[in-house]
Amino acid sequence: MISSERITYMNGDFIPESEAKVHFRDRSFKYGDGVFDMTRTFGHKIFKIEEHVERLYRSLNYLDIKINLTPKEMIDISNDVLQKNLHLINKDEDYWVGQRISRGVDRVGGEQWDLEGGPTVIVECAPLPLKPRASLYETGIKVWTPSTRRTPFQSMSPRAKTHNYINLILGDNEVKRIDKDAWAILLDLKGNLTEGMGSNIFTVSSGTIYTPKAQNVLGGISRETVINLAKDSGLDLIEKDIEVYEAINSDEIFLTSTSLCICPVSYFNGKKIGNNTFGPITTKLIDLYQNFVSFDFVGQYLKNLD
Repeated sequence: MISSERITYMNGDFIPESEAKVHFRDRSFKYGDGVFDMTRTFGHKIFKIEEHVERLYRSLNYLDIKINLTPKEMIDISNDVLQKNLHLINKDEDYWVGQRISRGVDRVGGEQWDLEGGPTVIVECAPLPLKPRASLYETGIKVWTPSTRRTPFQSMSPRAKTHNYINLILGDNEVKRIDKDAWAILLDLKGNLTEGMGSNIFTVSSGTIYTPKAQNVLGGISRETVINLAKDSGLDLIEKDIEVYEAINSDEIFLTSTSLCICPVSYFNGKKIGNNTFGPITTKLIDLYQNFVSFDFVGQYLKNLD
């Protein structure tokens, strides 16, 4: 029977999304003690699922959470979830596909790490926000740097994709009070750019591309894709500390993210960046990315403009 509701995998079963309920003593709900990963589809095919699942398992290892699923099994489940939900979207739409794993449910009266059963494992999908984000490819993204600083990597590595997003959420909330449509990019304790809530930042000056050092950010798959495409095409790209001063005086800025892939930044801390929303390097990288995935993701978004 074909379901009219999205199907989710939870702890061994494929169930309607509305039935996927997490216990209130689940450690991810209580403490953010869990990890996740998220990719998207292009033309209903999952992009770089192997790389995303590999990162998921590195995050699990970092938090010392052990699950009874191999990476191959996680990939197969992710593909199964997608297939069970494709009939709910049209041919021009695509999904986010994500894996969410918590350490599990605390045993009542137990000590720390004393769990009721094993980890909670969920694989789910959700339609990409094509309509809400369509205008970003016309106007560009407005970026602000909040006063909230990124948690230093010496305290907790940003390379682990955990459920604890409070640091990024505080920064995002602060920026939304300035401009509800703006995106936050947090600074480190020394005032250098790091990352946003689901996005990495790149600047371009005199034809050279710059991006924050890997130790200070989540190693985004889209970020990695852009770095490889840039280097393979002969573009100069340097990972370095980037100050706000350098960003404001850049010729171009763009963000990478799972859903948008690459999107230009039009304003940084209220200042116009460059002469055009789509600078030449940003445009070239978008073309390279679209050729790499054999999919016009910019056109996909623009079709959803009002």
